[in-house]
Amino acid sequence: MRPFLKFADAVDWFDEQVGQTLKWLVLFASLISAGNALMRYTIHYSSNAFLEIQWYMFGAMFLLAAGYALKHGEHVRVDVFYSKMSSRTQAWVDVAGTVLFLMPMALIIAWLSIPMVVNSFHIQEHSSDAGGLLRWPIKIMIPLGFALLALQGIAEIIKKAAVAVGIREAGKAYERPVQ
Repeated sequence: MRPFLKFADAVDWFDEQVGQTLKWLVLFASLISAGNALMRYTIHYSSNAFLEIQWYMFGAMFLLAAGYALKHGEHVRVDVFYSKMSSRTQAWVDVAGTVLFLMPMALIIAWLSIPMVVNSFHIQEHSSDAGGLLRWPIKIMIPLGFALLALQGIAEIIKKAAVAVGIREAGKAYERPVQ
């Protein structure tokens, strides 16, 4: 189990780096938005590319940060019964939910989105708006984001299984080894 836990810890580290990097997109999207508004109202110039790059950044933040959110337990959960369970039972519920629901959904969406991305790249799809951007760079975020979510899902299965069998104890942000 130890090699699997090392793998899960490496995935956690990687997703943490991705999440910390994506925080900068919030700043960049805000600056682009403010700059676009300033230019529109002062020199009466605007471009669809400015609007689209903001949408692209928001889409990248949303898609690529899903694994980061899963790592930190920030996804929506219904706690009516869950909160009354022991940490080991919660871990088993998390393992079952991840295996039965999260992993199939993430892998299916990642897999089925690849042909759309490949087609968009081959035809060099552009926005239909004047001055719009290429579409494939944002479309590639779909399989990439869901692949990152699935990778974090595997790490969560490993960590939660370790909690369920008593190898690790439950923690808020991560599971600590039992001493």
